[in-house]
Amino acid sequence: MHLFVDSLTNVDFSYLHSSRGIVGETWLANAALDGALDHQGMVCDFGIVKKTLRNWLDTELDHRLLVPTLSPQLALEQNDSGVRLDWTLDSGETISVSGPAQAFALVSVESITPEAVAAWCVGELDGIFPTSVDQLDLNFTCEPIDTPFYHYSHGLKKHDGNCQRIAHGHRSRIRIDVDGKRSPQLESQWAQRWADIYLGTREDLVKESEQLLHFAYRARQGEFTLSIPAEHCEVLDCDTTVEQLAQYMADQLAGEHPGQEVRVRAFEGIGKGAVASAKR
Repeated sequence: MHLFVDSLTNVDFSYLHSSRGIVGETWLANAALDGALDHQGMVCDFGIVKKTLRNWLDTELDHRLLVPTLSPQLALEQNDSGVRLDWTLDSGETISVSGPAQAFALVSVESITPEAVAAWCVGELDGIFPTSVDQLDLNFTCEPIDTPFYHYSHGLKKHDGNCQRIAHGHRSRIRIDVDGKRSPQLESQWAQRWADIYLGTREDLVKESEQLLHFAYRARQGEFTLSIPAEHCEVLDCDTTVEQLAQYMADQLAGEHPGQEVRVRAFEGIGKGAVASAKR
């Protein structure tokens, strides 16, 4: 018997890519189970399936940096204080990240793809369901978006939850209206500007050169550091919550369109975000 759960949950995270750098991403998780019927006439209770998988994905993938541990571009160190890694890009530049172990998902694959991560997850989840379940299938898909969107990564040191992790992110759509009229052109400009971007807060910037930016902070979960090529980053004078990102974009655009009201609807992953307006 085949049991399926579509759009079980979504996970927001970042991952390391050979050319794109640190990529913010959002995936929808879909699951299927095969097995015999139990004494209740079920393969497995839907409540158990949803709770078990959601909890595992929320704990092990969501708001983490996914690291392909089999990649030759990775140099990885683990000790009692956490994880430190160096990632060599195709360009020869290096990204370095450190933090508590819970901020990383060390995935035994050569590169991060939906298929590879799904297969790794299934292996990690082996034996988690009742014996009536013979096989678990998991797949990840992206939200269909037919308007401009961007991938961004960030860290929020003041956040009490997992957003404090220095390298997690989202795949997000954007809507921009100028004097009540939607502007696909401006949406495309921001989507291009923030394609595969790391959004850093200036007060967390501890050292910089023309080529490299170094961020560091202490949060409730521990010490975090990130060194990243400047071309992969934009530094803001505010925290990078979605509320402040929406306002940042609205203020920037209002300065470029004096006398007109700019309204920005910025998403953080799927189905959530913030709206901000500005006029100068």
